[in-house]
Amino acid sequence: MIELILSGFLFLFILVLVLVMGALGYLMENDDYDSDADLQRINKDPNKFKISFVLSLIHNGSVIALTILLFFAFSSYNLILGIVLLIFRIGEGLILFYNESNYWGFRDIARKYSVSSGAEKKSLSDLARSIFKTKNSRFKVAMVCWSIGTLAFSIVLVTSEFLPQIIGWLGIVASILIGFQYGLKLIKYSSKILNLFGALFAILFEIIIGGWLLFSPLI
Repeated sequence: MIELILSGFLFLFILVLVLVMGALGYLMENDDYDSDADLQRINKDPNKFKISFVLSLIHNGSVIALTILLFFAFSSYNLILGIVLLIFRIGEGLILFYNESNYWGFRDIARKYSVSSGAEKKSLSDLARSIFKTKNSRFKVAMVCWSIGTLAFSIVLVTSEFLPQIIGWLGIVASILIGFQYGLKLIKYSSKILNLFGALFAILFEIIIGGWLLFSPLI
């Protein structure tokens, strides 16, 4: 029971972290990235950047912790799908962690950018754009991992009937939409409608399953 409650908490906690990180200006992805505006924003309030960066590390660790808890709670229903969940969602977390290795450098780049001019300023802007472009691409791969891991987990939910099947089907739809969405983005194509529905279904799934796992054992 403790694994279920903690899993439910982490589902909701991760969503809250994403919202707070976004409010603080942390960018997970942005295909229209403006490095000049971003560097000015970071330099204007470096504490926000520092806090959002720490929250991103907590977020990535929470993704891995959630995956391990879900594996222990549900792998008995289907070990193979449990292993798929474990591999791809831990892979997601590790990619996100690796993605932060250069992102922290934006703090120093922004500081230098604020006191530079001419060719040096442009060079720093180009460096920031290059770093973020790489980060953006890796994030898309991480989301494909999210899709595969969540699909495996959702199939377990549907076949085990441990939870109401509608939750599992919602997860299947969300994972397929996210998989197509980020698969297309990896080949440089983006659909606003697919992005919208993918995000809505993914958020709805994680809110519902998070609330169910957190509160149903207590009722």
